[in-house]
Amino acid sequence: MANKYLSERNLKFLLYEVGQVEELCGLPFFADHDRESFDMMLGTALRISGQLLYPAFRDLDQNPPELVEGQVRVRPVVRQLLEQAGEGGWLSATFPYDHGGMQLPVMVNTACLYAFASANFSASAFLGLTTGAAHLILSFGTPELRETYVPNMLSGRWQGTMALTEPGAGSSLSDVAVSAVPTGQGHYLISGQKIFISAGDHDAVENVVHLMLARIKGAPAGVKGISLFVVPKLRPEDGKLVPNDLNTAGLFHKLGYRGCPIVQLAMGEAGDCHGWLVGEPHKGLAYMFQMMNEARISVGKQATAVASGAYYASLQYAQERPQGRPIAAKDPTQPQVPIIEHADVKRMLLFQRAVVDGSLALLLQCAKYADLAGHGEGEAKDNASLLLDLLTPVAKTFPSEMGILSTSAGLQILGGYGYTDEFPSEQYFRDVRIHPIHEGTTGIQGLDLLGRKVGMQGGRAMKLLAGELARDISAAGQVAELAEYGQRLQAALERLLEVTQAKQELAAAGEVAVFLCDATLYLELFGLVAVAWQWLRQALVAAQALASGVGQSDEAFYMGKLATMRYFFHYELPKAQGLADRLGESDGLTARLDARLFSD
Repeated sequence: MANKYLSERNLKFLLYEVGQVEELCGLPFFADHDRESFDMMLGTALRISGQLLYPAFRDLDQNPPELVEGQVRVRPVVRQLLEQAGEGGWLSATFPYDHGGMQLPVMVNTACLYAFASANFSASAFLGLTTGAAHLILSFGTPELRETYVPNMLSGRWQGTMALTEPGAGSSLSDVAVSAVPTGQGHYLISGQKIFISAGDHDAVENVVHLMLARIKGAPAGVKGISLFVVPKLRPEDGKLVPNDLNTAGLFHKLGYRGCPIVQLAMGEAGDCHGWLVGEPHKGLAYMFQMMNEARISVGKQATAVASGAYYASLQYAQERPQGRPIAAKDPTQPQVPIIEHADVKRMLLFQRAVVDGSLALLLQCAKYADLAGHGEGEAKDNASLLLDLLTPVAKTFPSEMGILSTSAGLQILGGYGYTDEFPSEQYFRDVRIHPIHEGTTGIQGLDLLGRKVGMQGGRAMKLLAGELARDISAAGQVAELAEYGQRLQAALERLLEVTQAKQELAAAGEVAVFLCDATLYLELFGLVAVAWQWLRQALVAAQALASGVGQSDEAFYMGKLATMRYFFHYELPKAQGLADRLGESDGLTARLDARLFSD
């Protein structure tokens, strides 16, 4: 198999045929781009993935970062990647020209970064953190902060991070306790600890720049008292970098995702850790949500990428591994067949492909909404912004949770070999497990979706999404072989809307705990409907292509799309009914259960 971790054909199918990315070139911000420039960027990303990142996939896992005399050491490929990313403009690709960017659509950039993550998830994570932190400084920082930090970050010389989590404040950011004391000299003195900071220290860069949440002395309690600061490991003074009283107190040893260090930071142990306020005091969490939402989409992309690597590893194995004979065969002297000929292996491969290609389609849909929200005009811009907000927790969570199951199915295909490190499946399985946890756990995403997103502007976002689905359902009704699937999606959408209405009635009646107690199940239901929609969109394009006549290789590709769509609608979407049934009940079992009942 020429490509071991992703399908270039599928990427281009989703970008050009389904996503119609070239439509974005009609917007002034993207007017300098065309199919040729998009293909050039994607081709370069695939080359870097194949020549630099994939060869180091196992190395980063088997040789994780080390903390030596207070400095985290990482593998040489990290420095090579950051240097190439800086030189090639990957860190600033979507930024405006006047900030050194290429004004590349987020949709195309997402496809390119997906290629990086498919080849080597751990290595790719360094890039997104720096881009997100630099974007945050550009959006809300002073001209001095922008000038001091952003060029060095976008060149790949300085790493960026998001420093939120503390020992006593994980998902509950209202309990952030790191303190910031004003000095009257343009900076604050920062003190406290942060934990689980990805890429929080390493020797592949000259400096690490933390975008850190802290509480100014005397600030209000809760989230209304949180501010955002730039807190570098080394602070610029008189044209050189000096230590900033920020130390790596520990390095976490992880189940997977081992190539990227996750550190514990200690600030201000000597009373000399300087931090610079970003934006206005007490508005830090609102600012940080820009980076958090970008990171949540990125987590979905990374989970899908890992699941893609696992899919192609198990597909290759299934094509090459002889075992058994057709189930109806009676002659034991006949040669064995590859295991891909067995029905249950086909089912597991279809499940993997359904998750990977369905998730990637949803992520690229969200990326197009991001492009329209950022650079569109009028009602189209506003609608895209609402749809992106609504779908962000879904695009983060469906790939994260289903990616675990998909990767597990790939391991199962390899049997006993899948449980050994002789094949990459066990690493994919370990790597994928982080995604439902970081950048907001699945439970947090469910609360966000049901508790806040579906009710935005009186439910306008939900109405917009229902309208998007309705258009594709109507189009499916005009294609004989797809009409049934349009009807199935319509029924699932109606169940989702009915559950949403029932849940909102509970909230209106003051039953807030019961309203939200099964938010995670609601998110799961929502994800099934959203990804079914994406599969119907792919099927519409595939059916049209087959009807117009294509070559033999393309025929197999499009027929494979239709087969995987049918799998999703017959095997996965029916699970929505059970979820809807449970969500329609209002007993509040988990909310009302006495915690003492868990005792021995």
